[in-house]
Amino acid sequence: MSKSDGFRAITFFCGFMGVILESKIKVAMAYTDFTLNDLEQKFGITNRRKRLFEQFVSIEPSKGLSEILKELDDLPIKSEKAKSEWIVAPILRELRNNNDKFFTIHSGDNLSADEGAGLKGECDFILSKDIGTFDINYPIIQVVEAKKNDIDLGVAQCAAQLLGAKIYNEKKGVQHKQIYGCVTTGNDWLFMVLQDKLYIDTKRYYLTEINQILGVFQTIIDYYKP
Repeated sequence: MSKSDGFRAITFFCGFMGVILESKIKVAMAYTDFTLNDLEQKFGITNRRKRLFEQFVSIEPSKGLSEILKELDDLPIKSEKAKSEWIVAPILRELRNNNDKFFTIHSGDNLSADEGAGLKGECDFILSKDIGTFDINYPIIQVVEAKKNDIDLGVAQCAAQLLGAKIYNEKKGVQHKQIYGCVTTGNDWLFMVLQDKLYIDTKRYYLTEINQILGVFQTIIDYYKP
């Protein structure tokens, strides 16, 4: 074999291995790997900031939820697990009880919508219509716990999950014009909605405004009710 033939063989091999590596990287992608730019480049989903909830009715928390949240002052709530157990989950349970168990809460479940496109992975919380099934049926709200206490880091992950939920529903023959999501640090709550594009709320809500957080969630839930 001549030197030129050897060089061409090495070049071909490197190129071939590069294709395999690139393919593996694509397959390994999940919701947590997406950026807003990825969503725009791969799926044509642009994003805009706007006020999502101009008018809604605030809802006072129940005595039980108020007592749980009051306990937070005496507890070292630092980890995501602690925030999930002491803040996020109690709020979602309150909403479920307020709505006669209209939705089911899936915590830590995988939502596989399109594995080849990277729309897969574990979700912190999926709220889906409760029709009595064990598995996820029709996702309507995605709730993402922000990593490193940085709410901005969770925006793209939540947006990818919204797209995943939309595709997941469509495969089951369910069409929703909009899918809602929320990113939270436990203290900060940021809402968004996927329609023709991704709209991210210009207003953030805080745990001290729990009545407003409950009111916004209720507005979203009412949208899906018959």
